[in-house]
Amino acid sequence: MKYPAIQSFEEVLSRLDEFDAVIDVRSPLEFAIDHLPGAINCPVLDDEERIKIGTLYKQVNTFEAKKVGAALVAKNIGHHIETRWLDKPRDWHPLIYCWRGGNRSGAMAHILAKVGWPAIQLEGGYKAYRNYINHALEQPPAVPFIVICGTTGSGKSRLLEVLYSIGAQVLDLEQLAAHRGSVLGNLPSQPQPSQKAFESAIWQRLRHFDASRPVFVESESKKVGNLRVPETVIARMRASPCISLTLSRVNRVRLLMEDYAHFTHNPTILNTQLDCLLSLHGRDKIGRWHGMANAGQMPELVDELLLEHYDPAYLRSISRNFTQFAQADVLALEDIAPAAFLRAAQHLHKG
Repeated sequence: MKYPAIQSFEEVLSRLDEFDAVIDVRSPLEFAIDHLPGAINCPVLDDEERIKIGTLYKQVNTFEAKKVGAALVAKNIGHHIETRWLDKPRDWHPLIYCWRGGNRSGAMAHILAKVGWPAIQLEGGYKAYRNYINHALEQPPAVPFIVICGTTGSGKSRLLEVLYSIGAQVLDLEQLAAHRGSVLGNLPSQPQPSQKAFESAIWQRLRHFDASRPVFVESESKKVGNLRVPETVIARMRASPCISLTLSRVNRVRLLMEDYAHFTHNPTILNTQLDCLLSLHGRDKIGRWHGMANAGQMPELVDELLLEHYDPAYLRSISRNFTQFAQADVLALEDIAPAAFLRAAQHLHKG
């Protein structure tokens, strides 16, 4: 094969995990929105340089833009070779892409191939990959979902974590979305990914599952924070067999106090989030909940939120949305100790 070789995403898909490096040469901002699984960002133009060259194209002419751009691209590619790849052997096998498989990835692939490395340039670039993802999620792999249902605080996310740790197949949408799925579910230290990155992460998990084994997933709504679960995925989840996870309300309060410590230790942040419930519960009730938070009555507040907000909302939605919930097997947790979750996970994984 002559290098650099130009190949479509369909051609490289079966060996996508076998490349020694998947190199995204787009700018850092483009890379942050979404990228191929496992890609590293080695921009041939950084964000400021990309704006500079784009301005020259528009305000001066193509020739001037290409001259300045070529100097920047050559310098940046040289820097990447010097700082990242001088130790790579002759058979180091990279896949390189940019936005549309054009000049940026072409320049990198050409130089790496001239060095002697078997470089592959992705035809159509990220845009071709994104088109593939869109079509793939319209008809995702037919993996057999088992849906973990349960009221807020019953330990669904912890159970998924333990299931994963003992070798079960798990699609943890909240982990992929960096959100716990409720009005209080945002993680202050971790922003949510973009919608495109969320969909890429879902596709990446789905494509590696063994369709002969169950995939455990939580009973999510259509949105996890600001992100939408692909319609086909949510539809398959909602038609799948269910497990009803139960835990006493006392233990649910304990679990939520642990998982939401960032709120329970900061009444101001908690009260800001509680304001999102004004339209559902009215100013008087929200004001009373504010007062409980400010007074440090966190266990009492959590218990009341479960009783008056979360549990009624769950009961209204679960049977309507998950068609097999009425036939769900009940799995009772006796407490929130790690051993209790391990026993529950082992029971499901063996089953």
